[in-house]
Amino acid sequence: MAPTFTLKSGTSWSDAWRRALAVAPEAFRDDRVLNLWNSTWQPDGRSLPATSPVDGSPIAGPPRVGRDTARRAVRAALDQHRAWRHTPLPERRARIAATLDALTEHRELLALLLVWEIGKPWRLAQADVDRAIDGVRWYVDGIEEIIGDRAPLDGPVSNIASWNYPMSVLVHAMLVQALAGNAVIAKTPTDGGVACLTLACALAAREGVPVTLVSGSGGELSEALVRAPEIGCVSFVGGRDTGAAVATAVADLGKRHILEQEGLNTWGIWNYSDWDALTAVIPKLFDYGKQRCTAYPRFVVQRDLFDSFLAAYLPAVRTLRVGHPLAVEHPGDPYPELDFGPLINAAKAKELTDQVAEAIDRGAIPLHRGEAADARFLPGQDTSAYVQPVTLLNPPRSSPLHHAEPFGPVDTIVLVDTEAELLAAMNASNGALVATLSTDDRATFDRLAPQIRAFKTGHGKPRSRGDRDELFGGFGASWRGAFVGGDLLVRAVTQGPAGERLPGNFPEYQLMP
Repeated sequence: MAPTFTLKSGTSWSDAWRRALAVAPEAFRDDRVLNLWNSTWQPDGRSLPATSPVDGSPIAGPPRVGRDTARRAVRAALDQHRAWRHTPLPERRARIAATLDALTEHRELLALLLVWEIGKPWRLAQADVDRAIDGVRWYVDGIEEIIGDRAPLDGPVSNIASWNYPMSVLVHAMLVQALAGNAVIAKTPTDGGVACLTLACALAAREGVPVTLVSGSGGELSEALVRAPEIGCVSFVGGRDTGAAVATAVADLGKRHILEQEGLNTWGIWNYSDWDALTAVIPKLFDYGKQRCTAYPRFVVQRDLFDSFLAAYLPAVRTLRVGHPLAVEHPGDPYPELDFGPLINAAKAKELTDQVAEAIDRGAIPLHRGEAADARFLPGQDTSAYVQPVTLLNPPRSSPLHHAEPFGPVDTIVLVDTEAELLAAMNASNGALVATLSTDDRATFDRLAPQIRAFKTGHGKPRSRGDRDELFGGFGASWRGAFVGGDLLVRAVTQGPAGERLPGNFPEYQLMP
């Protein structure tokens, strides 16, 4: 008989909300979050209704402000910037270090908010918080050598990021930008993370870090957050369509920019035999349902090896654990060990399910489809945001699954016969952030890897965004502007010698580190 699950004790949304109110009462009011600008928590904006992807229940929505408020917030951030940029580095370092101590104290609450707001399983939610803290601490420890005689920008850094990594990408970037001498502005991602970000920003603001956090529609706020003359740099993480509009704006204005955009990251299999290693890594590639910029949704497989590939792949994908991130058999049990929970919302789940159905209708061959009956759910819970893992062979060229990142637990497989076909299939999206080539022969890898248009290419192992001193960027349409990671992140948001050319992917040049 299948077990009946219940919610882990002390982890309800109301529990998390009460704890957030107690920790930062200045940033939360009754059932809503506030915006932070002009060094004050502001009760402005229109709070939109929101639901958790975990079970469809109501949670706090973003308090959306309009253009005029955003303009005032940017002007106030410039005033903060002009004061902060003259703050001695040891004092900036001390304030950021104190912020990290506060984030560490409340790491479990930040992670629990992430579970409810964006559906991350507990292990991955904690990892998101810890990577932010540990990553920024690396910069705090080495900032004197990294920054040298570089100076802050002339205006604050504006951050527009996707919802999937609020801490390890967005908060991490904001704190390093502030450490480098800049005031920072962030727009809350539309699809989730507002309470977690609000709490993190409240802890930073208490330590005197010049942080602005506002919510609103990207289209309405872009004039202030992207095009305003006060902005010294625009940092964007998101899709190619929105990124292209931001890229056009910053190019027209000649503004410093860091634009990380999606690409179809691929895993190639060529003259390969270490199938046990592949079996071991497959479940890890489904972390967070592949809702990340460095996920691998496409396998490009040598036709002669397809049977061996399937023998290694299918048993691994059948082990995936999916379900409610807080569902346990007994209230006092540990958090469940899951590979992923829901997608970011029910609309995305339906869109992806429809794309899979359409691809199959047009000729794709389903090799694996997970069963909802095997998932871990509470009795009667809303499961509309959940999608079970799917694997398709040869998606039709007319399908978005052929050429775009699905941002969900869908793998597609393309078979090839020649090295030329392998490279063409691995470069299907005109640039990617990461790629991997599994081949037994190191010489073959060394010959083919430079022809794969990805910023990082692994030899039989996945690549990630990286932490601390690991650099990160992209080729083609997957990245525009300055590369980041290590000292490059500080260089991207500071001024160096006259005529300096930053490593990056720019319209007029591409410069590798």
